[in-house]
Amino acid sequence: MKILVVEDEAHVVSVIRRTLDEAGYEVSVAMDGNTGYQMAKMNEFDLLVLDIMMPGMNGLELCRKLRNEKFTNPILMLTALNSTENIVAGLDSGADDYLPKPFHFNELLARIRSLIRRNQTEILPATKLLSAGGVTLDPDAKQVSYNTVPINLTATEFRLLEYFLRNKSRVVSRQDLLESVWGIDFNMSTNVVDVYVNYLRKKLDKAGADKMIHTQVGMGYILKG
Repeated sequence: MKILVVEDEAHVVSVIRRTLDEAGYEVSVAMDGNTGYQMAKMNEFDLLVLDIMMPGMNGLELCRKLRNEKFTNPILMLTALNSTENIVAGLDSGADDYLPKPFHFNELLARIRSLIRRNQTEILPATKLLSAGGVTLDPDAKQVSYNTVPINLTATEFRLLEYFLRNKSRVVSRQDLLESVWGIDFNMSTNVVDVYVNYLRKKLDKAGADKMIHTQVGMGYILKG
């Protein structure tokens, strides 16, 4: 597996590179966003690790630019900015996961393994359409509609709705969602799950598919339809 690390702090790069090398990954490094962009465009990488605060092009801009140019492999954000707002900004830019600094390197390796597993699962053969209450989701075409009218979702919102549809009429906890949608274990003091459920609800409501996702106080959420 080839990993590109885009990080401008030399001591952090050194330790990450040694950790990934020892784990058997082939590691390339870029010290700024512009170089990282050129390397990602010119080479095949299985996963990118991006810092947010970098000279030139920051990690959010780099992630968004690559996603707009159809880079589909996993992207992991590393940053000291670990508020809920920054987590959401990172995920909205197209990142698959977000690891705040300082972090344990065993956790970094676990996140990378999880992202690679999930990416391999997503390219398995086609599955049938998922639907409830007039909402239809196509896992292969990555399209969602309500009564044939398209609904535009971010990648995270899409995975969240897909999980709800696969678990229709079952109460799912926030921990279930963190592990299955994000593939990681965020600090549960953040409300990133609630933020994204609210985003998804608003888009479904706007499309006409209102009151599909219900809150079960003290337990989590349930999709009915």
